Amino acid sequence: MLQKLRDKTTGWIATAIVGLLIIPFAFFGLEQYMVGGAGNTAAVVKAPPSWWNSAPSFWPASMLWQEDEISLDEFRERFDQVRQQRREVEGEGFDARTFEALPSRVQVLGGLVDERVQAIAARQAGLRVGDALVRDTIQGIPAFQVDGRFDPQRYRLALSSQIPPQSPRQFEQVIRQSLEQSLLAGALAGSEFVTAGELERVVQLLGERRDVSMLLVPADGESAAQPVADEALQAWYDAHPDDYRAPENVTIEYIVVDAEALPEPPPADEATLRQRFAAQAERQGEQAQRLVSHILVEVPEGAGEDAVQAARDEAAGLAAQASADGADFAALAASSSDDPGSAEQGGDLGWVTPGTFPDAIDTALAAMQPGEVSEPVRTEFGWHVLWLREVQQGESESFEQARERLAAEQAQADRDNAFDELSRQVVDAVLQSPASLQPAAEAVGVQVKVLGPFTRESTEGLAAEPAIRRAAFSEAQIEDRMISDPISLGAGRNAWLRVTGHNPEQPHPLAEVRGQVEAAVRARRLHDAASERARELESGIAAAGSLALLAEAEGLDAPQSVPQVPRGAPLVAPGVSEAIFAAPAPAEDTLSSGHQVLDDGGIVLFTVDAVTPGDAGSVPAEQAEILRSQLVQAVGIDDVQALVETLRSRFKIEVFEQNL
Repeated sequence: MLQKLRDKTTGWIATAIVGLLIIPFAFFGLEQYMVGGAGNTAAVVKAPPSWWNSAPSFWPASMLWQEDEISLDEFRERFDQVRQQRREVEGEGFDARTFEALPSRVQVLGGLVDERVQAIAARQAGLRVGDALVRDTIQGIPAFQVDGRFDPQRYRLALSSQIPPQSPRQFEQVIRQSLEQSLLAGALAGSEFVTAGELERVVQLLGERRDVSMLLVPADGESAAQPVADEALQAWYDAHPDDYRAPENVTIEYIVVDAEALPEPPPADEATLRQRFAAQAERQGEQAQRLVSHILVEVPEGAGEDAVQAARDEAAGLAAQASADGADFAALAASSSDDPGSAEQGGDLGWVTPGTFPDAIDTALAAMQPGEVSEPVRTEFGWHVLWLREVQQGESESFEQARERLAAEQAQADRDNAFDELSRQVVDAVLQSPASLQPAAEAVGVQVKVLGPFTRESTEGLAAEPAIRRAAFSEAQIEDRMISDPISLGAGRNAWLRVTGHNPEQPHPLAEVRGQVEAAVRARRLHDAASERARELESGIAAAGSLALLAEAEGLDAPQSVPQVPRGAPLVAPGVSEAIFAAPAPAEDTLSSGHQVLDDGGIVLFTVDAVTPGDAGSVPAEQAEILRSQLVQAVGIDDVQALVETLRSRFKIEVFEQNL
């Protein structure tokens, strides 16, 4: 049997089949079969080689193309960052459900793609980021500075407080990648300039003033008064379906536990206050501040035992030198430490409290006396030689001095405990009866209330709380109809809700909105008739010779002259000022005219009688320089956008929306 199988797989038929299979791989690429649409990929950016920008994208030339992948982990990290930024900016108005939708995800991924495209172009152009630029960039970040100077302690504390925490090495890599992605855009934007003539022209335009004559033509309501046929109503309704939709709404039942409604706790006894005083005194002792300097002998990631021991021996030698009589620790750190931030300051880490640095450093410092130099201490960064310069225990107060403060703190703690206990009782009752709020309400002595129906834009009662609206309109609450998790409405105030009714967004029947549709049709008729009449009247200005003569011929009030109208001035109604400055400047022996149709069907006819350009010489030098920098920035942004669009057109970008 095996011989027969071998014979069949080595004959001309098998060869022909293999040849046929080669064709799709040759034209479409093996990766389409192996990795196309991989579950861990958000997007793939493919770029032609720098030495052959016009290289075709089909096989075999496609093998020369550079391919960069944006992983799902990268996308999720950026998406989380944008989410956090939006939360900080929008506060309680942040709509998590809308943000989580696919359009937002695609938009965030688009920003990542733009950055990756720029990074590829920068690499192809031979641009690189050096260590000095990375160091200067980090030291220039205000969040890492104290009194305008880079502070290593603040730097490490800020990195350790990130979610998830970052090591300095990881953060440096992030900064390096960010700089690589912005190199090309920064160089392009930084190359822009504005000439004196361009600046003068902009000042002339911004400061331009116009003398105008304006004629107000009242609305002619005859066209709007005509009957509207049912066919016209139906046609308008069908053409504008989004204008006549009932918004999504929900009805909820809820309970609120409010700490302010709780009775005042009884005063704390003497023993409780003294126990609180002792605990605070102990914590103050643990949080003593220590003034510390260090020397770091760095150990690279993945270093072998020999390299680790060699670094340890070097650190031990430095510790011995620092412990010698008359040793200058600051000079030794400046010349020998591998921590560039603190080395420039003689190894100074500033005042340190427990938890600021790794546990090994805290343990070593706790066992040291002021003035002592430690043996080498190992952390993830390498070996540290520590110099404890000073210890500051902090000010202490007597029990009698602290009694009033302790009593107020204990009273607040008792109120918080009572509130937490009530909230716990509600949670226990919800776990036992997740489909009804009544048992939870009875357990804590509150009433179940009903609210709704209300929409996402409601601002009345409890629906004014964005957290309530987010929970009420969440898919889980709408579909399951179970009691929500506790919803915080501020300190000492929690709510629980359950959706009892839900109506999705749906169109209003024409019969319900007939009046609105009819009003819209009449408004459109009025606007169209006014636009037609405005064009006829404007064409008659030149024939009449002036706006005043046209008004006299039409039996209208005389036009009003308005001299020296600045750009953006509010005139009669919105849009009139913009229309005036959109009209051309009057040429010799010609009229410059225009019109604006108002919302009520009225018409504003105007002529531009004179134009006075802005005077560049009257602009102070400081304002002119600010304007110049704004113009340079605007032009630079336009150029960067054009560059990204051009690069996108040259590159092949594949987005896997199904993975987002």
